[in-house]
Amino acid sequence: MRTTRIVRIQTESPSVKTFTLTDRLCSKAKPGQFLMLWIPGIDEIPLSVLNAGDNIVSVSVKAVGDATRHLHLLEAGATVGIRGPFGNSFTESRGRVLLVGGGTGTAPLLFLAKKLAAITQRLSFVEGAKTKNELLFVQELGAICNEKNLVVTTEDGTAGLQCLVTQPLASLLDKEKFVMIYTCGPEIMVKKIFELIEQRKLPMEASLERLMRCGIGLCGSCLIGRYRVCRDGPVFNAAQLREVKEELGISKLGFDGSRIPV
Repeated sequence: MRTTRIVRIQTESPSVKTFTLTDRLCSKAKPGQFLMLWIPGIDEIPLSVLNAGDNIVSVSVKAVGDATRHLHLLEAGATVGIRGPFGNSFTESRGRVLLVGGGTGTAPLLFLAKKLAAITQRLSFVEGAKTKNELLFVQELGAICNEKNLVVTTEDGTAGLQCLVTQPLASLLDKEKFVMIYTCGPEIMVKKIFELIEQRKLPMEASLERLMRCGIGLCGSCLIGRYRVCRDGPVFNAAQLREVKEELGISKLGFDGSRIPV
């Protein structure tokens, strides 16, 4: 555990803020990796890395629980604790690639998109949210992958297509020949994308979000099948997802260790 200070806070949506911190180790993180952030006196939480380099690291955080709400109340200059980076990262693919993000799952995919932009033949992105106000990084993604290769969906129809983020995928996967599909977001979304990928026998990498207490594979709170998401992931390929399909998007371990619905 190291202590550091928040150097910048940016509001991304009514419920999401991006926090930039100084940290030499986490500034070396790769797309897909995560860090553990300690809010003094409250709790420690896992967060995917949005950006890293030049001795700084950024994370985008949605206010959904006690720890994240307290984090949102902090101001630039506040002291927090940091550990990491942890976990594996996305592989870098050339050719035509597709990224599919839901909610704050868009953050690590934006980090990945920036890395892939210079080496891929074509980079396409599908982003989904419940409403226009919850869409993240639309302008940055449009600049990276060209607006014609960016598809936006909202459940209420306030921006882009009115549907779930998975709905446009079937025709897109049939029309384009992608060498890799990357995804991050709610696990139910990941499950639906996995099913579409399996039907077409395509390659895939997904970053999973589960309860993480230690971040180093000791506590077992993030188990899915035989894998510990913090140590063996958080990025899993299609073959690994096939092994855990009976749990993926269906059940997980809760705070007391009992199995609960996702």
